[in-house]
Amino acid sequence: MNLSGKSVAALARFFKIKPEEVLVVHDELDFEPGQIKLKQGGSHGGHNGLRDIHAQLGSPDYWRLRVGIGHPGQKGEVSGWVLRKPPQDQWQAIHEQLDRSLKAWPLLVAGEMDKAIAQINTNKPPRPKPPRKPAPDDAAGAPAIKE
Repeated sequence: MNLSGKSVAALARFFKIKPEEVLVVHDELDFEPGQIKLKQGGSHGGHNGLRDIHAQLGSPDYWRLRVGIGHPGQKGEVSGWVLRKPPQDQWQAIHEQLDRSLKAWPLLVAGEMDKAIAQINTNKPPRPKPPRKPAPDDAAGAPAIKE
């Protein structure tokens, strides 16, 4: 993964894709598990894969879908942290947000990046539906009859 820029740049050159047309999905230590943000450009922030992509493309102007994985708390534990399988609750949070962000795919493909950013970066989980109130003619406390 640390040398992923070689593959990204080779494909970009072959298909004549500009850096600003590239989307890289990567892990983000600075976000909690399941937090996802879309952005363009910026520094590699110490991420070795992004550092290589930046160097190989010759530009920081590619798009990034930053997928939160949390931070272990100590710099010396980062390598093991990013290579381990996350606990089930974190795994589920990450996948739920990835699934939600995939709904922005048509916007990404159409180049409507502002709309995609607005959709993806709004990290609000769906609101639960309020419980159904009984109809006024329902007997209080009586079980509902199913047909």
